[in-house]
This record gives sequence, C-alpha cells and structure tokens, in this order.
Amino acid sequence: MSAEPTRRIVLLRHAKAEWSDDSDHERPLAERGRKDSPVAGRRLATAGIIPDLALCSTSVRTRETWKLAVHELPQRPRTVYEDRLYEASLGELIALISETSDEVADLLLVGHNPGMHALADALAGEAEGDLLPRLNRSGFPTASIAVLTFAGSWKSVEHGVGRLVAFWPPHE
Repeated sequence: MSAEPTRRIVLLRHAKAEWSDDSDHERPLAERGRKDSPVAGRRLATAGIIPDLALCSTSVRTRETWKLAVHELPQRPRTVYEDRLYEASLGELIALISETSDEVADLLLVGHNPGMHALADALAGEAEGDLLPRLNRSGFPTASIAVLTFAGSWKSVEHGVGRLVAFWPPHE
C-alpha cells in the first residue's frame, strides 16, 4: 500500500493597496505593496517553492501582487484568475481547494483577508514551533505568506488537516 502524497498549500495575501474612490475590486497596489510583492516572490524562490498551480483573485491588487512576485520565481506556474477568491469565505476557500486536480502537488492561492488568515488558521491542525501563535498575533499582514502541508487528496482538505510549516510576514 502506498503512502498518501504530501501536498503543499501556499497562501499569499495581496500586498498593501491604495485607498481610493474606485470600487474595492479595482484598488491598485500602494508604493509599499509594489516593493513588498517581489520580496514575497523571492522568499518563495529561496525556499524552493514553485507551485504547480496558482489561483489568483481577480482584484487589481491581487493580480498586481502576483505579477510582481512571480517574476522572482525560476519558472512561472500555471496561473488561473479566479473570481471566487475575491471576498471568499472560509467554506468557499476550502471548496475551491477541493476542486484542485490531484496532479497538482503544490497549490498557491493569492487572496484577501480575512479569508487567507482564516484558512491558514483552520487548516493548521499542527504547526512547527511558534508559527501558529505568530500567525494569529500578526493578523496575517499584507504580502504575508503561509505554507501548509498535508497528506492526501485535495478533496480531503478540511479543518485541522494540515501542518503550518512556514509563515513569512513581509517585514520580518
């Protein structure tokens, strides 16, 4: 009997956005967001995390964050711009993850709070060291990355299934 494959879920919250009179969906990155996005990409590259698939919210700030971060990776993963990531609830995020093909080993989501924080917290049944308290104290700032691992199919993703193995706020 073969062991269940280990999979990785990488959560990237969009970088700092401008406040504007435009709709929330159309808010662009602020100058700090344009500086923090490549840093997030470099962190992924340095850690050897090159997702097989990236699902990115369709908002302007998430698309800009991903465009700047992905340039730091040695290869560009397949990217799908997903409307359902914008303003997604925890349940909607888990449902979206469960639709992922089992051919994907590493999945990256580029999204928004409170969803990214809620998802990381909900999936993390275990965590290395003090990562979970750090994640919860920080509130998952803009341009932060959380990395979780779990064994099994994407369809088996549920509360507590994962292990939080990395949490990188942008200015730490």
